[in-house]
Amino acid sequence: MTISYSTKSLDHLGLVSGMCKDIGIAKFIDDAHPEQSKDKHISYGQLVEAMILNGLGFVGRTLHMYPEYFAERPVERLLGKGVKAEHINDDALGRCLDQLYETGVSELFQGLSARTISHLKLPCEGLNLDSTSIHVDGEYKDEDGNAAIQLVRGYSRDHRPELNQVVLNLITENQAGIPVYMQAASGNINDNEGFKNIVKQHVKSLKAAHNNRYFIGDAALYVAETIQSLDEQGQLFISRAPQKLKLVKDAISEQNNYHFTELGNGYSATWIDSNYGDVKQRWLLVFSEQAKKREQHTLDKRMLKDATAALKSLEKLSKQRFACHADAMKMLSIWMKSQASMSMSEIDVIEHPIFTKSGRPKTGQEPDGYEYQVTGLLASKLNFRERKLSEKGLFMLATNDCSDTLTMSKMLELYKSQQSVEKGFRFLKSPDFLTSSLYLKKAERIEALLMIMTCCLMVYAALEHKIREELRTKDVYFPNLKYKPCQNPTARWVFFCFQGIDILTISEEQQLVLNIKERHRIIIDCMGPTYQQIYS
Repeated sequence: MTISYSTKSLDHLGLVSGMCKDIGIAKFIDDAHPEQSKDKHISYGQLVEAMILNGLGFVGRTLHMYPEYFAERPVERLLGKGVKAEHINDDALGRCLDQLYETGVSELFQGLSARTISHLKLPCEGLNLDSTSIHVDGEYKDEDGNAAIQLVRGYSRDHRPELNQVVLNLITENQAGIPVYMQAASGNINDNEGFKNIVKQHVKSLKAAHNNRYFIGDAALYVAETIQSLDEQGQLFISRAPQKLKLVKDAISEQNNYHFTELGNGYSATWIDSNYGDVKQRWLLVFSEQAKKREQHTLDKRMLKDATAALKSLEKLSKQRFACHADAMKMLSIWMKSQASMSMSEIDVIEHPIFTKSGRPKTGQEPDGYEYQVTGLLASKLNFRERKLSEKGLFMLATNDCSDTLTMSKMLELYKSQQSVEKGFRFLKSPDFLTSSLYLKKAERIEALLMIMTCCLMVYAALEHKIREELRTKDVYFPNLKYKPCQNPTARWVFFCFQGIDILTISEEQQLVLNIKERHRIIIDCMGPTYQQIYS
């Protein structure tokens, strides 16, 4: 009897598969689609998990390359018995994406996120709202006019204004950064308008699902109509008040009239009462030493750039000649108004005699007229820099929680959790993740794929949180990048450390897991039976 051997790469995908199983992603998707044919080789739920495995494999394969990707993976161990790589093809995936869109991607994702939050036992003290844009390839002409979103040009956060794009609105819980709500929107939608609609339509259901105390957002959330809607629904909010508001500008200019309280780590703050938008609030004017250093560097760079441009334009102006003294001074006055950070000294107007006849003028000959040229010395306004510098490092936070239980430090901490949703966007838009831009046949599939991408973020964040929690709970350590023991590794680092784990199949009967090391065993044992079974 001939003995045959074959190997397939398991790597970190066992961790991803384990979290999908713990959350119950496949079962939830299949329960939402009871009409799907039972005689198919692979269910919609398994296809969703396959796309998550691909997305978190950091390979960026397109749909038609999925069979090739999974041919190198132990598919049955990851997705279930009877599933083969050839079952995960572009036709099956396309049908799955179409069905997810028909069912409602936002509703499906909310159900999955609720299961994730419950599984991790997260308190959800606050929910953070933000949006980003993702550019797409292709024309995507909507011939029927039925597409829910329009893939068009708009304000591009990717700095690709020449490409069509789609906007992704995301809400995450503030402890582990788990996304709890996602919504695709047309590429040209304004954040203020998009956030207003989300607040009106979904705040109550999100509060009922997660019992969050605060709804947290950046300056785009702070619009009178939006904060009125939040207050009317009994939802406490924390938001950054836009610097362009006159009341904010006035408060910053009057900062010397306030008493700031030290909060530590270079922060200090003071309370200010407000009734902006006819909503009773407390504003927190915050000063950050680190922010001031960054903004001072930016201010100096901008002033240097402005000074260089001013020198060039003044040189150009000084070469011009004018018909009269008044015209020369008028043009200089107009030019000075455009130079907010510059001043001029030793201003002079030079007279140039004009002779209409050709040849050298005779001695003592009176000129036929005069042309006038302005000159002067240019300098930066030190008082302008000092005034601008005094405004740096300051920002305003606003809340309708007027109780004494919300301290300055707590409010600042909750607002800074906004970084969790921004971290999620950086993950989604990483060139290593899934794909840097999207191309599918239909806009509807783009919307469904955005749900899959957000599911990838959900599983990634859930894994990172659970790994850290279990390491702390069991008081064990995992080596970090410098091979020193730590209890807060990133999921990306853990994934990297799991590279090289293979499944050896002997004569299609016996399977062995190869290259399991001590550091792998630490994570596998911490994570529990589901993961132990996958890696055994």
